[in-house]
Amino acid sequence: MLHLSSLSKDFAGRPLFSGISWHLKKGERVGLVGENGAGKSTLMKIIAGLVEHSEGELIFAKGATVGYLPQDGIVTRGRGLLAEVMTALEDLQGMERELADLTGRLETTPHDDPEHEALLERYGRLQEEFRLRGGYAMEAEACRVLDGLGFLTTDRGRDCGEFSGGWQMRIALAKLLLKKPNVLLLDEPTNHLDIEARNWLEGYLQEYPHSVILVSHDRFFMDQVCHRITEVWNHALTDYHCSYSRYLVEREERVAALREAKRRQDEEVQKMEDFIGRFRYKADKASLVQSRIKQLEKVERIVLPPERKKIRFRFPEPPKSGRVVMELRGVVKSYGANVVLDRIDLTVEKGERIALVGHNGAGKSTLMGVLAGKPFQQGERVEGHNVTLDYFAQDQAQELNPDRTVHDEILADAPFAMVPQLRDILGAFLFSGDDIHKKVAVLSGGERNRLALAKMLLRPSNLLLMDEPTNHLDLFSKDVLLEALKAFPGTVVFVSHDRYFIDGLATRVVEVEEGRLTSYHGDYEYYLAKKSSSADSSVAPVLPIPGPQSPVPDSKEERLRQREEEKSRQRDEKRRLKRLEELEAVIAAEEERLAELEARMADPAFFQDPEAARRGGDEHAALTVRIAGLYEEWGGL
Repeated sequence: MLHLSSLSKDFAGRPLFSGISWHLKKGERVGLVGENGAGKSTLMKIIAGLVEHSEGELIFAKGATVGYLPQDGIVTRGRGLLAEVMTALEDLQGMERELADLTGRLETTPHDDPEHEALLERYGRLQEEFRLRGGYAMEAEACRVLDGLGFLTTDRGRDCGEFSGGWQMRIALAKLLLKKPNVLLLDEPTNHLDIEARNWLEGYLQEYPHSVILVSHDRFFMDQVCHRITEVWNHALTDYHCSYSRYLVEREERVAALREAKRRQDEEVQKMEDFIGRFRYKADKASLVQSRIKQLEKVERIVLPPERKKIRFRFPEPPKSGRVVMELRGVVKSYGANVVLDRIDLTVEKGERIALVGHNGAGKSTLMGVLAGKPFQQGERVEGHNVTLDYFAQDQAQELNPDRTVHDEILADAPFAMVPQLRDILGAFLFSGDDIHKKVAVLSGGERNRLALAKMLLRPSNLLLMDEPTNHLDLFSKDVLLEALKAFPGTVVFVSHDRYFIDGLATRVVEVEEGRLTSYHGDYEYYLAKKSSSADSSVAPVLPIPGPQSPVPDSKEERLRQREEEKSRQRDEKRRLKRLEELEAVIAAEEERLAELEARMADPAFFQDPEAARRGGDEHAALTVRIAGLYEEWGGL
């Protein structure tokens, strides 16, 4: 599918790649890994044809197409969402228009006209190609991709310009997936996806019929998608035919072997250098000295991969809190008519590490804000004894002083005992070299967020509220943060879309859904298992988390009203499940009809009778539209 032959690339006067040769087979899913600045994104852009290489060749299979998703910078407006993503299928849309044109010409061309037979033959060939390429289901496929990436059915008619930057990237990703290029290049595709969308994308890529090359800082995603890892290091590429987790083990084994080989090589080199130095000026040893010099010149020195400095830091010792750190009792939070949190109860106890999960817009950040002390309309928020909290919000970077340097900004909050560690901590959050002397004002949004997070971790608080702390961190930085939080003696409530991070940290998972909370007292794997088992059995009603002092209804009438509401929810759920079963049966029957019709239409004799061909085409179009509508209703349930 793709071959790099002796490829080189210089960047800013230094070699980025030197004579690399690398091969990508059809159907392979490769993860590119390496240090920041090693050249992963540049290599992707070279393959995409967006950056020129200095020497060597890129050789693609005949007719191969390439699609590239950058990390950011994509903005689309002026067209509805569905119409915009359908532009990715412009060749199929062109075929659809031509089929409609041919149908009209066949109806007006006499049967005995020689052109009629040529039109009929062209129509048959084009219709078959259109069918094989999924033309009759292209709108349904576009809707399926949009649904998978988290768009609502009601979003499909919205102008793309109404969507924020993260959703713009989802639009670009949807278009790229619909194009189905032979080589799919994805640079941080999960950056703006919630867990549900990441899960969907994993499944989609696992079934993708062509080749995939991706860069990602989501370890779980890499493990699920990639079966080959290519490390970019020392101007070259090194392959590991395994998952990302296995790569970490094999790389360590390889580095250990290299380290031993380098030790032996260094000993041999030292012996030769000692011999040359001892006998260089002795005439009777001249030939031996020259021989050693030539041997030394031929030695290819072993270079070890860089080992990132192991950075471990402990939080400043926080004051001890009481057993109950925070309670929410009957809290209601709404924005206008939109009730985001509906009479919720939540008790946070000392030492817990609680992950808040739920789809985008479910109310996780709103709940985090309430815990942090932001206003709400109804209920109680009670802080426990001696609680000192710190809150990392997604807009936390606005709190930084733009006139300070990076180093001075973090120094302002650092306890005296941690000052010697500041450079290491900044390095863990991707500030190295001259970066620490940059003014905060010139930092990018991602850099400011990293700095704000680093500052927070230096303050002695016993309750940490963290909304998306892993955004803009690489794999190494996430590990540093994860290990520090696991050793933190206080309490943590956090939101993250990184499943490896959640599973490594959470001792309890709280799901936010439809204004209510459901608690799972276990790690993320436990949560997934419970969700899976509840999906397989009859669906139980979602109840609020019982707190130790949950509000009791004021009267018998109130209790009766609440019971009736619960019964109504259960009836609605039963109706939903029944309708799902009905829809699945109807879809199966209609798809069978469509398959039978397409089998008849595949026979050239089908088009000998123009009237029958016209009726068949109308029936095919009607069935396709009906099936798409059924799928849309099914997805909405």
